[in-house]
Amino acid sequence: MSDGVAENLSFDNDLPLLGIAAWSGTGKTTLLEQLLPRLGERGLRVAVIKHAHHGFDVDQPGKDSHRLRQAGASPMLVASRARVALMMETPGREEADLAELIDMVRPQRPDLVLVEGFKAWPLPKLELYRPEVGKSLRVAEDPWVRAVASDAPLTLPQDVEALDLNDLAALTDWIAAWPARWPASQLPRERNREGAAP
Repeated sequence: MSDGVAENLSFDNDLPLLGIAAWSGTGKTTLLEQLLPRLGERGLRVAVIKHAHHGFDVDQPGKDSHRLRQAGASPMLVASRARVALMMETPGREEADLAELIDMVRPQRPDLVLVEGFKAWPLPKLELYRPEVGKSLRVAEDPWVRAVASDAPLTLPQDVEALDLNDLAALTDWIAAWPARWPASQLPRERNREGAAP
């Protein structure tokens, strides 16, 4: 990701964003499956933007929408009374543009947008961490991490909250409170570790 791409991400007080950052195998999607209904019970409309590390297709070969997209329709919008799907080819791009994706969900006016993946983008994040995955903790190098949810005790920077990855009620409370904290969370936390870059 180039610095230029990251600079395109601007914050809006009316659209709270929270990244869910974790290494593959940590259980991000499983956790979100458990949290989303609980957040919905709190009255929150939550949009999710998920990064995929590979080519994917939500359309089926042979269907009219697939044929029209293959013929060059860009974007291709399919709608019924039950759902709407927008499909667009993005050839030549190295990565998805998170700013553009946020603009796509903005008109739906969600109470919160959870961003799964996009670890390198500069936005506030909840890091999920399981030591058994065998990967490093990202909080030390990412000043945007606001809290770490883990299933093991960790030593964290002073300004980062520690959460229990297995306590769904506490995680639901923390995420449900995020929209109220959002306006004050739009800058990276201070790097006050000894030897940290200014």
